[in-house]
Amino acid sequence: MSVVRRKFGDDYQAVAASSSRRKRQRFVDKNGRCNVQHGNLGSENSRYISDLFTTLVDLKWRWNLLIFLLTYTVAWLVMASMWWGIAYMRGDLEIHHGHTSGHNPCVANVYNFPSAFLFFIETEATIGYGYRYITDKCPEGIILFLFQSILGSIVDAFLIGCMFIKMSQPKKRAETLMFSEHAAISMRDGKLTLMFRVGNLRNSHMVSAQIRCKLLKSRQTPEGEFLPLDQLELDVGFSTGADQLFLVSPLTICHVIDSKSPFYDLSQRSMQTEQFEIVVILEGIVETTGMTCQARTSYTEDEVLWGHRFFPVISLEEGFFKVDYSQFHATFEVPTAPYSVKEQEEMLLMSSPLIAPAVSNSKERNNSVECLDGLDDIGTKLPSKLQKMTGREDFPKKLLRMSSTTSEKAYSMGDLPMKLQRISSVPGNSEEKLVSKTTKMLSDPMSQSMADLPPKLQKLSGGGGGRMEGNLPPKLRKMNSDRFT
Repeated sequence: MSVVRRKFGDDYQAVAASSSRRKRQRFVDKNGRCNVQHGNLGSENSRYISDLFTTLVDLKWRWNLLIFLLTYTVAWLVMASMWWGIAYMRGDLEIHHGHTSGHNPCVANVYNFPSAFLFFIETEATIGYGYRYITDKCPEGIILFLFQSILGSIVDAFLIGCMFIKMSQPKKRAETLMFSEHAAISMRDGKLTLMFRVGNLRNSHMVSAQIRCKLLKSRQTPEGEFLPLDQLELDVGFSTGADQLFLVSPLTICHVIDSKSPFYDLSQRSMQTEQFEIVVILEGIVETTGMTCQARTSYTEDEVLWGHRFFPVISLEEGFFKVDYSQFHATFEVPTAPYSVKEQEEMLLMSSPLIAPAVSNSKERNNSVECLDGLDDIGTKLPSKLQKMTGREDFPKKLLRMSSTTSEKAYSMGDLPMKLQRISSVPGNSEEKLVSKTTKMLSDPMSQSMADLPPKLQKLSGGGGGRMEGNLPPKLRKMNSDRFT
C-alpha cells in the first residue's frame, strides 16, 4: 500500500491508498519511452514516404520482417513471371513436349513456370547449377538479365542495409545503463541538493558521457497564457564541468538548489501539492561501435524523497574496487529541514538584528554626502573676502563628516544590547573625545580668520564675540543676501 497525503485545511494527514489509485500520467516512462502520439497529420503523412529509409528503420521488428519477406517474394514472382513470358512468346514451352524441332530456346530447360522460377533464383543467388542457362540467340533475355541484376542489387542494398542499421542501433546499449528508482533531496556541502544515481553495467566505457536534466511543469504566464509541460533546465554542473561523466562506477548526480534553481521555493510540504516531472538524459559514445547512445528516465514528485541519501556502493577489495549493485537504489533518512531555500534565507535575515541598521546607516551616509556637496556649491558662491573669513575651505565638509560619523555611531549604539551600551557610556570614551576635538576645530579657524581681517572689520565684529553679519556695512549685507538667495 502506498502512502499519499490528503489535505484537510492547512494540515496534512498520511493515509493508506488503495491499489486502485489511478496511475500518474508520465511524459517519459522509467524505461525512457516518450508517451507522445502524433495525430491529425493530414497531408503531412507524405513526409514519411519521402524519408522511406528512416521510416523503415523506425518501424518495429515485426513490421520490418513482414516488409522484408513481402518485398523479396513479390520481386521473385514478378521476375519469374517475366522469364516465363519470354519463354511462352518464343515457343520454348513446346520444345519439352516435342512439337517442334530445330528450335533454339532463349533459356535452356525452361518449359513451365516452376522451371522459370528456379532459373531466376539460381541467377539471383549466383548459384549456377549448369542445367538452366541463357543462350546467345535471345536478345530480349539478355536485356531482362541486366535489368534483373540491377534491380536485385538495389533491393538487396535497401533491405539488407535497413536490417543492418536496425540491428546495430545502440538502443539496447541503453538497457545496461541504470538510473536509481528514486531521487533524493538532502543537505550536501551545506547546501540543499537534489540527487539521483546513474551506473554502467558493462565493462566497456561510455566515451564523452554527458548528462542533462529537464524540469517539466505546467505554468501560467503573467499575461494569462497557459504553458503545458513547460521545460526548464536543471543545472547539474554545466558551469563547472561536472556534467561530463567518467562513468566507470556508479555516480551521484547533484543539482544545487539556490536562488537560480526552479526548486528555490520547494519545501517538503509544498511537494505534496506540486506536480512536476524531472527528465534525465544521458548521452555518450559506445566504445565498441563508435555510435552515439542515449538513455532516458524520469522522476515525478512522488519519486522524490525529502531528507534521504543514497547508500554507498563502492568498497575496496584486494587489488580492485567492488561495486555492490544490490544497494544501488537504496536510500536512508538523514536530518533535513523541511523548509525551502527561500524560507531558510528569510528566517536567516529575520534572525540577524544588525542587517537592518547597516542598511539604514548606509542611507544616512549617502544623505550626508549629498549635504556636503550642497554646502560646497554654496561656499563657491560667497565673496572672496567672506571665503577668507571662513579660514580653510574644507572646514564645513570636515565638520559635517565628523557630525555624521557621530550620529551614525549614536544610531548604532542604540541598536546594541543594554550591556554594550553601558560599557560604551563610561567617561573618557571615543564619542566625548570626538566632540571636544570638533569644538576645538570650530574655534581655531574662527579665531585665525578674525586675526586676518582688517582693523575696521575687526572693530565692526566687536572683538569676535558677536555676530559679524549684524555689524557689516549695508552694502556687504545686501551683497551677502543676494549671493545666498
